[in-house]
Amino acid sequence: MEDTPGRSAFSRLLLVLDLALSSRAIYGFLKAYFRWRLMRQKEASTALESAPATPRKKTRIYLDGCFDLMHYGHANAIRQAASLGDELIVGICDDEEITKNKGPPVMTEQERYETVEAVKWVDHVIRGVPYNVTPEFLETLVRDHEIDYVVHGDDPCLDASGRDVYEAVKRAGKFRTIARTEGVSSTDIVGRMLLCTTSHHLPPSHNQSTELDGSSAKGAPVEDGSGAVNGPTIEHPQRASSFLPTSRRLMQFSSGSMPRPGDRVVYADGAWDMLTVAHIRFLKQCKELGDFLLVGIHDDYVVNQHRGRNYPILNLHERTLMVLSIRYVDEVIIGAPWKVTEDMIKTMNISVVVHGTHYDALNIRDTDDDPYEVPKRLGIFREIPSSSDLSVPKIIERIVRNRERYLERQQRKSKQEASYYANKTHVEEL
Repeated sequence: MEDTPGRSAFSRLLLVLDLALSSRAIYGFLKAYFRWRLMRQKEASTALESAPATPRKKTRIYLDGCFDLMHYGHANAIRQAASLGDELIVGICDDEEITKNKGPPVMTEQERYETVEAVKWVDHVIRGVPYNVTPEFLETLVRDHEIDYVVHGDDPCLDASGRDVYEAVKRAGKFRTIARTEGVSSTDIVGRMLLCTTSHHLPPSHNQSTELDGSSAKGAPVEDGSGAVNGPTIEHPQRASSFLPTSRRLMQFSSGSMPRPGDRVVYADGAWDMLTVAHIRFLKQCKELGDFLLVGIHDDYVVNQHRGRNYPILNLHERTLMVLSIRYVDEVIIGAPWKVTEDMIKTMNISVVVHGTHYDALNIRDTDDDPYEVPKRLGIFREIPSSSDLSVPKIIERIVRNRERYLERQQRKSKQEASYYANKTHVEEL
């Protein structure tokens, strides 16, 4: 049947209405679908945000050593090693292991353990580790301590048989090298003590008198802790490297912290020569008295004027870095005045001034000048009983008692150091 004009128009109208209804249905369906999709995405995003993040495995670094006669070179090695990962584990050899491979240590293992544990970049300490990192011990480090890398300086480290103690680590691809710190070693420090030299001292500042009393660096007599001259003279080998103090090195060691408003500032001053466990225990006690520990470090001239002989064994720059490496210390005054003045107390907002009860009686010259007169008058002076009488003279006594063995080790180590510096290449410091 043919469409009439009326029927044709009606059919087209029905078709348009049908299409319109279908489009609205499709539109409604699509709208509902996309709304549902958006809702599911939001739910998934919320669930993801609320779910605990999978923790990244921390990189654990292992550094070992004897750490005898701890100095800023040891501390700088620890600092560099810590910068390579998230956690630093330090292994320390016991007395028996050191004696077997290097000769007798000067400091006891307990003294060495405590000193390293006080360094601010150390997270954990493993006591009594083997001198040689054997495949078996490396497996223990990886399995029990989750060690990722083993670190040592760029100088060779050999056991008693002349074998590289990190051979197994290098074969396993887990060895990392850091730069050895220039200008200091335990060998050099022992030489300073045995020779009674002041050649390492820094010159006094312009407002102080000129000369430091001391022997020359060559052929000086060896003194024991009582000041008596004993034994033969020895010659100090020519130093192949000197300490190069830079502002960058100082910043690396400094925490950069400042006391906050209301903080109780504790001030403790001294020579801090050959920083020992006695110093460290004292600093810990000082920190417990307040919120911010400020440490004053006397310059070489002041220390030598009051202690005489060849003191300090370490110069001002060397002592400053070592003090800054201790976790209890917040800030230092480099070249602090001998007397604590009222102006200094006000300037630094000091709440309490602390000193220990132990004095090196044989090595402090008589003086009527009380450096703590002002804080005592102000009622802010505190004296802390010393928990140890370990001092530089006592350390020298230990060396003198084993003079022959130390001299033999001294000569051997001096040759090794000379060889290292003769073949030294640049290693970027971290």
